[in-house]
Amino acid sequence: MKFSSQGQVESLSRFRNDKFQTTSFFLDTDKHRLTKKEILVSAKNLLAEGRARLDALDIAKDKKASLLKDLDAIQDYCAKDAASNSAGLAIYACSGAGFWEILSLPEAPRSRIVFDHNPFVRPLSLILDEFQRLIAFLVDRREAKWYEVFMGEIKLLDEMKTEVPKKVKGGGEREEARRMERHVDSAVHDHYKKAAQKTFDLFKKNGFHGFVLGCPDNLVGEIEPVLHPYIRERLKGWLRAKPADAPDAVLKETQALERAIKAAEEEAIVKKLAGELEKGGRACSGLKDSLRALNQGEVQTLVVTRFFASPGKYCPHCKLLYTEQELKCPSCERKTDAVVDIVDEAIEAAMGRDAAVKHVTPPSKLDHYGSIGAQLRYKA
Repeated sequence: MKFSSQGQVESLSRFRNDKFQTTSFFLDTDKHRLTKKEILVSAKNLLAEGRARLDALDIAKDKKASLLKDLDAIQDYCAKDAASNSAGLAIYACSGAGFWEILSLPEAPRSRIVFDHNPFVRPLSLILDEFQRLIAFLVDRREAKWYEVFMGEIKLLDEMKTEVPKKVKGGGEREEARRMERHVDSAVHDHYKKAAQKTFDLFKKNGFHGFVLGCPDNLVGEIEPVLHPYIRERLKGWLRAKPADAPDAVLKETQALERAIKAAEEEAIVKKLAGELEKGGRACSGLKDSLRALNQGEVQTLVVTRFFASPGKYCPHCKLLYTEQELKCPSCERKTDAVVDIVDEAIEAAMGRDAAVKHVTPPSKLDHYGSIGAQLRYKA
């Protein structure tokens, strides 16, 4: 199954088995950088490393047997399909509970195996944060095209051509020439209005995050005013691409613009968080305070440095998260369970409580605040 939505992350996050642990397997399968042989060797080595770790685990025999079955099933799958055409592979398995899910990823993850009480979804969250579903709207005086750009792929949504009369060059009566010029300008304006309305209709139908506009520089002033205000607010940037350009060229330029937009958004997110922290406003930072805010339902946006990880504790009764120091849950006094990465648990908890999750590429100012922080719904 192709990975493409937060709904898939939330569905995985809801799976938890009290008796058996889950195996989360991630493999870099990017054929632009790796040969088929290299991918298969990487999978083999990763599984061997996973078995060695499993042998050292001090857990019940039935739990270990379930994890061993996971690794055997993953090995069988990789031998047949690991070197597919996707950039990455994720497999979630819990043989003891009959759970098995395979996802093709649009971006190469860090190859790893995680044994934990529930699926390790952080790599999926990172991918979701990396990509936004965009419309690339390309228009000139006679033609318009709309592409969907998402997760490294481009798809033609619609296209439109308008028969616009050509302007008369010289000759004829002056008044007649002016009348013809007004007729041509009116036809072009109608073309822009129809294209703008179709853009709005596509947005309403498909629920995109934003759009990018490709048109000649001298036409920007004519096209922007006819766009619906809802659309103008979601304009992410401009392309040099034209309707006649090849889809691959449009995709390449859109991806470059996405990267620039993402870098600017990350910088703005960290700047806003730092500003709130420095004035004692609606924000907190550091792992302990961020977990406390999550436990209390205060988090509006969780901001995390990419690949920042830390072990921690989880209360299976209260569903609360703690750092390693909390051997007992302060709320119910029951023993807490150890988790491999409490940051991953925090990301899952944030999404489950309708909080946004933003990932920031290091180095950034967030590193000075413990690599994790949160914008709060109200002042703590």
